[in-house]
Amino acid sequence: MFTTIHTRDAPMAIRIRRFATAQHFLRRAEPWLLRAEAANNLVLSVAYAVARGELEPAGDAYFATVEHDGKVAGCAFRTPPHKLALTRMPLGAAPALADDVAAAYDAVPGVLGPEPEALRFADEWGPPRGLRARRGMRQRIYRLHALTPPAAVPPGRARAAAASDLPTLGRWFAAFAEEARVPVPHAEDVAARYLESGDLFVWEHDGPASMAARVGRTPNGVRVAFVYTPPERRGRGYATALVADVTARILAAGYRFAFLFTDLGNPTSNRIYTALGYRPVCDVVDVELVAPEEVVRPAGAGAGS
Repeated sequence: MFTTIHTRDAPMAIRIRRFATAQHFLRRAEPWLLRAEAANNLVLSVAYAVARGELEPAGDAYFATVEHDGKVAGCAFRTPPHKLALTRMPLGAAPALADDVAAAYDAVPGVLGPEPEALRFADEWGPPRGLRARRGMRQRIYRLHALTPPAAVPPGRARAAAASDLPTLGRWFAAFAEEARVPVPHAEDVAARYLESGDLFVWEHDGPASMAARVGRTPNGVRVAFVYTPPERRGRGYATALVADVTARILAAGYRFAFLFTDLGNPTSNRIYTALGYRPVCDVVDVELVAPEEVVRPAGAGAGS
């Protein structure tokens, strides 16, 4: 069911347990993760989706717990081709975790998580492979309990995406991926999957003007993601109105929360979501692992509002 790695001595009697399936991982980690459901919404939702067969990674998935004196103290996971992702954990776990990840993958493109943990892992992983850490997008996780409707609503209306929208939305998914610097292979197929599940929405005004999707369900919440407005239609409130509508749908379905990840480099979107009632939970950072000559200033871009 799991692998225990002791290839290096880690402080505080830390060990890594790697699980063969998402189901086994959840049996062990779910109670700990649910103590901070909003902060851990990504790992929870991904593990649930893999366990249900709704998400098929491009390679072997990785799910592991970091344990201190026999108790869960953190988690790590990866669904290729995406980065390794980390929760809060003791920083002393980084050497053992790097060894265990190396037993599963020859390479990882980077790491996503709280900044101290992400940078500590990068420091362990990178130098032996001739790589250095490059900070990418800094993001903030938000949670909403009660929606504050926008003061002004632009012309048009929110609606579920239709099959006729797919060529446009496929291009928008690809554009979102480029701006947000996240891999979305086969963007039109991803858009089609959310459309078929009824989780993809557009703001309609002289054709689709903005899009947003419901993704990443946890027991008490759903994440709003893939919020995108093409550049020529930004600044008119379409995304704000659409996110408000999608958020209202989440709450109306009986969920207690809605979640969002935002780019901290885009103050406009952060201000808009706060006005709707989203409140900060914690910050995370993308850390890319690159050759030393590629280390440049932090990169990242917002998707527009």
